[in-house]
Amino acid sequence: MRIFDVNGPLMSALGKLADIVICNILFCLFSLPVITIGASLTALFSCMQQLVTDEERDEGLIFQSFWRAFRQNFGQATLLWLVCLLAIAFLGAYYWVIRSLGGPLARIYQVTFYLLTLVFLFGFLYIFPLQARFQNRVRDTLRNAWLLSVAALPWTLLSLLVIAAAVYLSFFMDPNAVAMAEYLWAVCGFALVAYLDSFFFRKAFQKIAPPQAEQETAVAEGALFTDEAHRKDDLMVQESSYSDPNWNRREEPKTVEHAKRRKRR
Repeated sequence: MRIFDVNGPLMSALGKLADIVICNILFCLFSLPVITIGASLTALFSCMQQLVTDEERDEGLIFQSFWRAFRQNFGQATLLWLVCLLAIAFLGAYYWVIRSLGGPLARIYQVTFYLLTLVFLFGFLYIFPLQARFQNRVRDTLRNAWLLSVAALPWTLLSLLVIAAAVYLSFFMDPNAVAMAEYLWAVCGFALVAYLDSFFFRKAFQKIAPPQAEQETAVAEGALFTDEAHRKDDLMVQESSYSDPNWNRREEPKTVEHAKRRKRR
């Protein structure tokens, strides 16, 4: 058994877990100024998408990938985060006004508040993963986030379900374990949720950039090659093997001389 092989599944899983912990700690540290949360989220989703597709091994250490994504997306991601803060402030003020109302009218406004909150969450899910994956303007990223949340509705609901389950297990299932849950969120919680959601985001992104379909080439019966590269290789082999144009006539002079001798006799 090669369970402890460096390239084995166990060591690969442990390596990814270590990367998740490192990214989570970096995310918490880089989010402390609050205004930089957008850039931190973008860097976090960039690294988690690399982990999902196993691309981090080709680009060096994970903290280098985090810092690169944070620095490159800082300006635009910060603008996106400011837009999100304005939306959160509006929802908070709207909820505060609703609580001051009474009667059946307040219930109607509560329904609209929950609907607006759900619509906001739908788009918020995709804003920073899109920023980490694609280069676009702020306006287009915001528009694509909400359009994609509807176009890829099953993956959107699954992503929300992961977040809701993580929050419920951490803070509502057992109130006595909240301190332990806070510690786990500080160590790996944010990155782990982003990692799990990145599987669903990868499926959703196919609505925008579907993977290139594999081109199938029809192979003739008995053919030795299927494309031009193999065609050239085969021709080169044939030319080197049969470089002598008289390869099939090498015995002809002997055969003619032998025929003349027999005729004289």
